[in-house]
Amino acid sequence: MTCSKTFTGDIPELTYDILKYLHDDYSTLHSCDLVDRLWCRLAIPLLWENPFSIATGNRNFIEIYLRNLDGDLKTRLNEYEINDNSLFSNTLFNYPRFLKYLNTDKILCSVWKWFDYSSKRGNKDSFSSMCSVSDFGKLIYTSIFNENEVVLHIFEIDISDTNNKYYGTYYDNIFELILQNKNFFRNIKYLNLYIDDSYEDDLGDNTDSYTLIKNRMLQIINLHQNLKKLLIDNNNLSLYQSLLLSKVSNFSNTLNTIILFYVDFKNMVIGQSS
Repeated sequence: MTCSKTFTGDIPELTYDILKYLHDDYSTLHSCDLVDRLWCRLAIPLLWENPFSIATGNRNFIEIYLRNLDGDLKTRLNEYEINDNSLFSNTLFNYPRFLKYLNTDKILCSVWKWFDYSSKRGNKDSFSSMCSVSDFGKLIYTSIFNENEVVLHIFEIDISDTNNKYYGTYYDNIFELILQNKNFFRNIKYLNLYIDDSYEDDLGDNTDSYTLIKNRMLQIINLHQNLKKLLIDNNNLSLYQSLLLSKVSNFSNTLNTIILFYVDFKNMVIGQSS
């Protein structure tokens, strides 16, 4: 079978099947894309399907996404004192279209490191710097949403790092963009939700912000028409209970798996006898 495929011109297919086993070995994949044109064409999509999780030093790949910004939005880079000359003018591939996996917290971390590396500002603890990173993150999401060929497989909303009160602005920006680009997210197969119980406490008296975030998350869940798997983290089951029990949810005919991760059932009232 393998020999027949080789002699009938299926070498690219077989090579790609082999490279997929190196899915998480980024160093080896980088070496593979230097072998020849065929190997490069097969390895690049694997390298770029989850770039925000690759532990590189300066996050230069973000510059690729900035190229996708419209002209008016690209001029906003000057507001963040970002050097336009550092952006790639031409690329061999349309790299953003290979994106398959998004995690909100990892994007924020990547943007933070790249912003700190590229910006002329040096005080990363200042209020203005944190606000700039949050707003700049919105530009990265806008760039991703502008790429019409992106088909996400996994989207993770991670609200687990709540040490900084300005994260609320970052999440609010994300949810606003998602709800403005519904078609981009309709076909996501796996939606993972990581929500820290302490987030509401960290916001203090700003309960309106917490309520807004909860409502927007429910809207995001409900806009998916082909959702197959839902992972709920921590003790926020009540947040999703009404939606999951609803018969009019968009995904009621497609959802076949619900994972409750670290949910405390000990004090939960399942039902009452009459």
